[in-house]
Amino acid sequence: MFKKILIAEDHEMGSLSVQKTLEELNIPNVDYVYYCDDALAKVKKSIRENDPYDLLITDLSYEEDHHQQNIKDGKELIEEVRKLQPLLKIIVFSGERKSGIIDSLFTESGINGYVRKARNDSKELKKAIASVYANENYLSLDLKQEVKKLNSYEFTPYDITLVSLLSQGVQQKNIPTYLQNNNITPNSLSSVEKKLNSLKEALEVTSNEQLIAFCKDLGII
Repeated sequence: MFKKILIAEDHEMGSLSVQKTLEELNIPNVDYVYYCDDALAKVKKSIRENDPYDLLITDLSYEEDHHQQNIKDGKELIEEVRKLQPLLKIIVFSGERKSGIIDSLFTESGINGYVRKARNDSKELKKAIASVYANENYLSLDLKQEVKKLNSYEFTPYDITLVSLLSQGVQQKNIPTYLQNNNITPNSLSSVEKKLNSLKEALEVTSNEQLIAFCKDLGII
């Protein structure tokens, strides 16, 4: 099992949840920080002393307060840590629900596990730590299904433009004007209608409102 873990979490309740889990796993060396800058400083210090961390568990969102910080969120922290210690195992422990954001953490940021803060998050965190220690990525079953649904349809920039315009209150009949003014093709009303109908059919929604809500939940818009 992991011997040295760094926890970056700005809320005390979240930190206590992680602390309880690690105590039950008998992790011998655990450090806690409330700010991303402090987390990065800890990683740098551990590398200088030739005693690096085995695992980083970090939140995504950090509330701003009177402490001025250079690193504003967990995603940026992960990027900075990866530059220093590319092979460090990383688990994100967050309340973020959007499938698109969660998927990008694996595909773009290279995290090893994701646990969503919820009622049974201690159990999920234990599973995540065990899986990541065994060199397996971890994502709970419910989140896997949501991400699979996201990846079942490959959104193009054109798709995202249409749905974004709808979400901004642009009426469907007026979308062609925007497309024409910005040299985006195809830009006829019939093309717009066909594409939106195709999207709704593929995503199994029946209205533009449901389409907008679905894409917001996924984090696409």
